[in-house]
Amino acid sequence: MAASELSVRVVILSLTTIGFLGNFLLVYHYLFLYLARHRLRSTDWVLMHLIVANILTVLFKGVPHTMAAFGLTDFLNDIGCKLVSSFHRISRGVCIGSTCFLSVFQAIIISPRDYRCSELKINSHKYIRYSVYLNWAINFLIITVNLMYVRAKSGNDNTTNLKSYLYCHSVRHDQTSDILYAVLLSAPDILFLGLMLWASGSMVITLHKHKQRMQQMPRANISSRSSPESRATKTILLLVITFVSFYTISSACQFLGALMYTPSSSLVHVTAMASLFFPTVCPFLLMSSDSSISSHFLPSKMNRYFPKVSDRELN
Repeated sequence: MAASELSVRVVILSLTTIGFLGNFLLVYHYLFLYLARHRLRSTDWVLMHLIVANILTVLFKGVPHTMAAFGLTDFLNDIGCKLVSSFHRISRGVCIGSTCFLSVFQAIIISPRDYRCSELKINSHKYIRYSVYLNWAINFLIITVNLMYVRAKSGNDNTTNLKSYLYCHSVRHDQTSDILYAVLLSAPDILFLGLMLWASGSMVITLHKHKQRMQQMPRANISSRSSPESRATKTILLLVITFVSFYTISSACQFLGALMYTPSSSLVHVTAMASLFFPTVCPFLLMSSDSSISSHFLPSKMNRYFPKVSDRELN
């Protein structure tokens, strides 16, 4: 076995295992809060959808790709391939949508308190909830088209009509159909990325103006710690930057794979790893930014050695 092949197997297995455990720790945390009848914040509610999307990504992308990396390439039938591919597409769409809603919601919360934004701030909780449900519905509708493109390979198939992705195959159609399919899948993602960039830019500008106002105030009136809103905003900005970085790599690899007649196994592996990085890193970013989560899993004596970053501060 080549060293590069062993490295790929170890990385994919590690990402799948760590991502699965990290996200289920957060599921346990939020279930505990719900059963204990704690009042959940609006961002907690959106984060739960993001965590569910992360788990689906790990299950329907990480697990089958790990099996394929270890040599099990024909373990799914036609229905299995369609289900695995469809749920991965749905989780990908929900993930980008939830991250977008988090950034937009936080941008609205920290926006200046003027007349134009007052009504939007009051109703933002309701709008965010409706948007998350609508995002799930849209992704389920879009993914029905995916059923025509993905399938398992049978012994009688002509390989010239199939594009191999290790454990499943994509059916080659005419160029017009492929372009329309790519546009259909990409349109919601482009919209969400645009909203994320707008919200992130708005948050950066708001934080910069806030910092300038603080610098003009007398030293005696300035707290040594940043405000809860600032820390929550920086956490969401970090999530957005992490997501956009890995999403860009994954999308670029998928685009290259679509252009190639037969994608190489290296490109398929890199695409899978890029898809798994955010679901793996996300729960640990959230744990490190919210002391209520870290205190849930760490003994009280150990918590003294970990400085609190926020105390249920996300709005």
